[in-house]
Amino acid sequence: MARTFAVLALPVALAWVAAAQSRTPVLVELFTSEACSSCPPADGVLARLDREQAAGGVEVIPLSEHVDYWNNTGWRDRFSSPLFSSRQQDYGQALHLETVYTPQMVVNGQAQVLGSDENAVRAAIRAAAQGPRATVALRVASVDLASCQVRGFPPGTQTADVLLAVTESSLVTFVSGGENNGSRLRQSAVVRSLHTLARLDAKKGGVYSADVHLNLRPDWNRQNLKLVLFVQDRSSKRILGAAAAHL
Repeated sequence: MARTFAVLALPVALAWVAAAQSRTPVLVELFTSEACSSCPPADGVLARLDREQAAGGVEVIPLSEHVDYWNNTGWRDRFSSPLFSSRQQDYGQALHLETVYTPQMVVNGQAQVLGSDENAVRAAIRAAAQGPRATVALRVASVDLASCQVRGFPPGTQTADVLLAVTESSLVTFVSGGENNGSRLRQSAVVRSLHTLARLDAKKGGVYSADVHLNLRPDWNRQNLKLVLFVQDRSSKRILGAAAAHL
């Protein structure tokens, strides 16, 4: 995928201190495809989670990641990428699954459920909200600049990746082939770009601060864009902390 941002300075002293997160962030990743007839109900679940959020002081941070292995079945998903297929396979290995599938929901990198099973998804979100987490702060400083900060790894963390995603909602596709032929699909929190900003070692402090320059594509509707910053354990794939901000 084309690079959409660049780190301007690392590390950089931030002149702001993030307030404590009032709700516990939980990252919910949906692996989906416009060519899969079982996926639209799961897309709807993700959209509801984003719109309604979850009870009990949890902030649901959704990512809709469109895999590319459905593209030879009569419809090419314009949001698909081999990056997301590879990420899903990594989860399959980390979670000791015999196979991956669509629609598959991975909650905080620590549990997976059928994406259309809303009760199971919400239960997994509640479970994932428990336990210690890193402090992750994200601030949109200007039209093309974001400030990012990570500190305070949970006990037992050795190495972790800091990732930044750009998502877009309110997307509509008229499908003219494959299993969803003739359907009008609405998409929420579609990942437009996903890149690793840094790899951190807990023995070296596990602290990250940087200003990131955003190079957003002109065909993305800025009003529907969101930034998602998250930290992921490199070995277990567990999400250690996350934050999101509207552009």
